[in-house]
Amino acid sequence: MTRVGIFGVAHIHADGYLANLESADHVKIVGVSETDDVLRREWAERHTEPIFATHEALIGAGVDAAIVCTTTNEHLAVVEQLAAAGVHVLCEKPLATTVEDSQAIVDVCAASDVLLMTAFPMRFNPSLAAGHVWIDEGRIGEILAFSGTNQGRIPTHYAEWFADPIAAGGGAVMDHVVHLVDILRWWTDSEPVEVYALTNRILHPDVAVETGGMVTVGFGNGVFATIDCSWSRPDGYPTWGGLTIEAVGAGGVFTIDAFAERLDVWSHGDAMWTDWGSDANEAMVDHFIGAVRGEHPLAVTGVDGLRATEVALAAYRSVAAGQPVEV
Repeated sequence: MTRVGIFGVAHIHADGYLANLESADHVKIVGVSETDDVLRREWAERHTEPIFATHEALIGAGVDAAIVCTTTNEHLAVVEQLAAAGVHVLCEKPLATTVEDSQAIVDVCAASDVLLMTAFPMRFNPSLAAGHVWIDEGRIGEILAFSGTNQGRIPTHYAEWFADPIAAGGGAVMDHVVHLVDILRWWTDSEPVEVYALTNRILHPDVAVETGGMVTVGFGNGVFATIDCSWSRPDGYPTWGGLTIEAVGAGGVFTIDAFAERLDVWSHGDAMWTDWGSDANEAMVDHFIGAVRGEHPLAVTGVDGLRATEVALAAYRSVAAGQPVEV
């Protein structure tokens, strides 16, 4: 039996991860920890699992593995505690708000010999896995370029910190670019080397971070990609909007909509998202637990989270400089 705890409930996916753990085989949910009194009380009203006022208390209750769902700027401090206690970590993305903190997270887990997985569920989406196979098989010839979108509703409806430049490290770029960069690194087996970005606050101009962005990424193998990472879905939309990738090759093109298997019903007063496809978050959590048990190596690591965060942060440097920058 693998003993698992959720550390922090500030992130929008914490509730979903709890449901994933509840349906997992041979998992014991030890509890949840949250240092914010309001968040802890609200969580306790929704769920029956034990909730602890400190992360140390949950660690002391005995956990083998942890899912970290604090605000992004708190990731490093929590992971340091977990690594010191020998607890394996699945950490929400982006890994941290700076390259230095992201690298420190990777280093402390390596030094403590604990697993570190970045929460990139799109690696476990069947359509995107098929795209990886198609590229490896050369179905559309030599890959030339990609066009990706990750558009969503501004996540402040769930928690204000998502638009806090300190707690989140940025806005739509930090929130969405990392997912697509991770997929493209996986598909191309190549590292990003140059980034050019433009951002704006045309939508939701009252917040302190960018709400729209277009990021161009050049890879070491000569392939380039454009990423629309905007918070452009209207209020009342049932989810973040989805993720699409168009792959352009010398011999053809294919397009993948990672969330096509769903029914959207929404208005400004009510919203519903019903899907009949696979649950990528559930597959990711199951994979993490399997790796903790020694059943297989991690398919996604902390280094993957570090590399994707480097690109998002390079995008901000590009915006400030008004020109392309090296990753």
